[in-house]
Amino acid sequence: MVHWTQADDEMAKQSEKVLQRLNEEGFKAYWVGGCVRDELLGRAVDDMDITTSASPEQVMGIFDDCIPTGLQHGTVTVRSGGYYFEVTTFRTESEYQDNRRPSAVQFVQNIQEDLQRRDFTMNALAMHVDGTIVDPFGGQMDIKQELVRCVGLAVERFGEDALRMLRCIRFASVFDFSIAYNTWKGLVDQRELLQHIAMERVRTEMVKMMAGPHPQKGLELLFRSRALEYVKAPIDSSRFNKELLVGLEHLTGEHVLLRWSCVLLAGRYTREEADKLLRQWTFSNEHRIRITGVLQVEELVTTFVEHCEDDNLLRENWIVTVLSCGAQAANDWLILQKQLPQKWRDGSERAHEQMARVQTHAASWSRSMPVHEIKELQITGEQVLQLVERKGGPWLGQLMKHLLKETAIGNIMNQYEALCTEVKRVTANDQV
Repeated sequence: MVHWTQADDEMAKQSEKVLQRLNEEGFKAYWVGGCVRDELLGRAVDDMDITTSASPEQVMGIFDDCIPTGLQHGTVTVRSGGYYFEVTTFRTESEYQDNRRPSAVQFVQNIQEDLQRRDFTMNALAMHVDGTIVDPFGGQMDIKQELVRCVGLAVERFGEDALRMLRCIRFASVFDFSIAYNTWKGLVDQRELLQHIAMERVRTEMVKMMAGPHPQKGLELLFRSRALEYVKAPIDSSRFNKELLVGLEHLTGEHVLLRWSCVLLAGRYTREEADKLLRQWTFSNEHRIRITGVLQVEELVTTFVEHCEDDNLLRENWIVTVLSCGAQAANDWLILQKQLPQKWRDGSERAHEQMARVQTHAASWSRSMPVHEIKELQITGEQVLQLVERKGGPWLGQLMKHLLKETAIGNIMNQYEALCTEVKRVTANDQV
């Protein structure tokens, strides 16, 4: 039995049962790919894929509890002890369509033929149930030398599936590896093929890279290769201020998403530009709104620090910004400021000083706000209509926003009588 140090004990035990059963039925079977690689790297093994000489139909005949997840590609998902394992028949692949999908697969009996179709040497590894590793392309040595290298010719591997170019950069970034010379050259030579890849697949690779431990390294490789200039929704590498990216790795845990805000800020994207780009990149609405919220706060703060003369005005404008953008966006902006170099923005020396005061005091200003939303006011729109005996209209929304602003700043107490007094004053003076 193989002693897995990086895999859940029960998952390893159940996967071994699957391998042994296939062996007992007269078939070859191995753990393959990422699980073997991650065990050698000392990284957590999250799933354990299996490859076998048995055909999909034979696999389904052996195991009662299985799902035909991809029979045309030779994949059956086998369930054992509550764990799911993808069991794929040894195969080779014919000509690829659209630089991403094989037009057909052929099942074979030789594990080396199967490993030959894989992308990088570190992934072209298989392990027998007795612990013997099948490594025909030097993947173990490349792991020791911390090198990402294509299996065979890079131009062929990248020509088969152009997404492998981004996977190459992602692996180099996440593992902190170098990229072999011929693999890098093949990537640069073939980067135009990225125009064939769906943005959803591009985003998936980029999200994994950006959430990894070395996002700045990955971005530097992307800038050097100019790979993202060739995707369907391209990004111009020359527009980025790389000095703003030095603190990316400190944005961890729940703040990882803010790495995207930092990158877009470094790329001098406006909120509108960023929103359009993230839509094209198929980000979820939730993530897109949170990422661009930081840019909205940045635009508002950068504008008001230029004309605010004292802390009272800075505080009022900050509170208006919180009301406009939301407390989440304002807090995210403050978190990001800690990772940015000082005085990176264009502007006068006074503007830099005022910006520093905002960053120092904004958190306490936010805490001083008694209300954040209209529904928290101690007066409703219906009560306002009854008070002034007028029909509803756009003026009512403007008035409620005015009450929210004045209450949030502290100019009015959030009490019904005080709010009524302000309503009467504003309407009497025809201010709405």
